[in-house]
Amino acid sequence: MIRRCILGLALAVLAFELSSNRVTNAQTYPTRPVTLIVPFAAGGPTDTIARIVTEGMRASLGQPMIIENVGGADGSIAVGRAARAAPDGYTLSIGNVATHVLNGAAYSLPYDLLNDLEAISRLTDAPAFIDARRSLPPKDLKELVAWLKANPDKASAGVFATWSRLFGASFQSSTGTRIQFVPYRGAAPAMQDLVAGQIDLMFDQAGNTLAQLRNGRIKAFAVAATKRLALAPDIPTMDEAGVPGFYLSVWHGMWAPKGTPKDVIAKLNAAIVTALANSGLQQKLIDLGQEIPLRDQQTPEALSAYQKAEAEKWWPIIKAANIKGE
Repeated sequence: MIRRCILGLALAVLAFELSSNRVTNAQTYPTRPVTLIVPFAAGGPTDTIARIVTEGMRASLGQPMIIENVGGADGSIAVGRAARAAPDGYTLSIGNVATHVLNGAAYSLPYDLLNDLEAISRLTDAPAFIDARRSLPPKDLKELVAWLKANPDKASAGVFATWSRLFGASFQSSTGTRIQFVPYRGAAPAMQDLVAGQIDLMFDQAGNTLAQLRNGRIKAFAVAATKRLALAPDIPTMDEAGVPGFYLSVWHGMWAPKGTPKDVIAKLNAAIVTALANSGLQQKLIDLGQEIPLRDQQTPEALSAYQKAEAEKWWPIIKAANIKGE
């Protein structure tokens, strides 16, 4: 009986110490630099957003944030590394609708996108555009659809990431057209060929489209959003252009490994919210064609719900279109 009492007391003390350590760690977090794994190469839209946002978070956290670029398999390798990391708040994952939603249907992943990560905050939204070479005959989206129907399988469209292939397949299905999709390793080489007139169309996000659009090297038929983009006010929405209800945003968010303490998630979320409220940081993101979600959409709960809703929306379409990771 005495031995049992002693053992029970020892276990109780151990449990108390572990609990106290967790509370203390959460209260003092972070005590060293935090690593943010970016699922693409340096210089791309996701990497640029990561560097802008983490610079804004630095003051709140009191520690540097280190960017680690891990490319490959549409970002699934990087997300897997973050999902397997220790849930202590020192390894985080940034990504977009492709890496944290669409890949769940396009790849056979060794982790669960919806359950193996803890949502921290949605960061930005960037509606996608339907771009075209300057010399393409149609003048607007209705003319484009009519031209594509009159010329089945003759038009070429550059596609790259999972979301780009999804956009193309969804547009083709929604309009009853047939397009020849040309795969690219990234948005940059696809845009180069569009500017050169080697391909007819491209489904791309604002950050990559706007510079070429401003220089008059390409034209855009519509933006897949509920409202026009402030930096491209002359480009109509899909609703206005004649293909209603067609929306696709290349939104970005930040996650931590499953099991990360709630207090740590709360600290990270507060640092992001503070950063996104900074007018200078906002302008940097807006200049990239990004939009800042409303404050109530920046909570961990909002990102988690949005991620699941996007999966419910897009996964059946990806599987029906037989879009596979490359």
